[in-house]
Amino acid sequence: MMLYKIEIQFPEQKAYLVLLAENDQKAFAALEAHIDRHYLKAPGPYEAAIVEKKRPEPGSGYLIEG
Repeated sequence: MMLYKIEIQFPEQKAYLVLLAENDQKAFAALEAHIDRHYLKAPGPYEAAIVEKKRPEPGSGYLIEG
C-alpha cells in the first residue's frame, strides 16, 4: 500500500486528494469515485497527476496549502 497525494486541475479550480491505494491504477480508480461522491455535479473535465507517493508509516501525511 502507498499513500498518494494527487493534484486535480478542474477548469476553474484546483484540488488535492490524499488516499491510500495498492497501486497507481487503483489510486486513479479511487480518485474518480471520490470526485463522483464529493460533487453533486462534476465541475467539468479535469486533469489529475500524482504529486507524491510514499509508504504509510505512523505520522505519514501531507501538508496541503490553501
